[in-house]
Amino acid sequence: MDKTFMEAMDFRHACKIFDDTKKISEEDMTFILEAGRKSPSSFGMEPWKFLVITNDELKEKLKPVCWDQPQITTCSHLVIYLAAIENVKPESGVPRRKFARREMPEEKYDFYLKLYSDHLANTLSTDENILAWTARQNYIAAGNMMTAAGIKGIDSCPVEGFEKEKVEEILEIDTTKYQVAVVIPFGYRVNEQSTQLREKLEDVVEYIK
Repeated sequence: MDKTFMEAMDFRHACKIFDDTKKISEEDMTFILEAGRKSPSSFGMEPWKFLVITNDELKEKLKPVCWDQPQITTCSHLVIYLAAIENVKPESGVPRRKFARREMPEEKYDFYLKLYSDHLANTLSTDENILAWTARQNYIAAGNMMTAAGIKGIDSCPVEGFEKEKVEEILEIDTTKYQVAVVIPFGYRVNEQSTQLREKLEDVVEYIK
């Protein structure tokens, strides 16, 4: 039975080792991926691509450049989050195409494209700056996907401990188009969840009235 949202939040933890005999169903994985696809993003650019790896040999190749963490090879599905680089540049034509998904007069397309280009002038000035921006969008999708997984009783573990350039080399990623933002294994836990430790709500929330 699916969990409620708050049950999923209580269930979710950074699972360090998965049961490699258990595999996520195609239906449940699609549910998780749809949570990523439907996530919000700045200007609606959806600057992401999700590489879903189930090949055990490829996982073994990636493990050494992911700090030899066991979750890389024991998980059912390893998702590599790719932050878009080229597709958010106005000259690629992709931003205009995405704005055009909503029907509006031609002059409004031009207005939004100019607003986009002007507002993000510094952000879009280098690939490094673009990555800093689009990687943040990927984290929105990643958070939603981990919660979606929790709803289905599926574990996950956000991984930032990896050698970015080497991961990109192994996966033969054209870094002018995409770059790795984060790596998240999904699967089923072997060990019991440790006690969830969080600061009190009143210590992390401040109301300004």
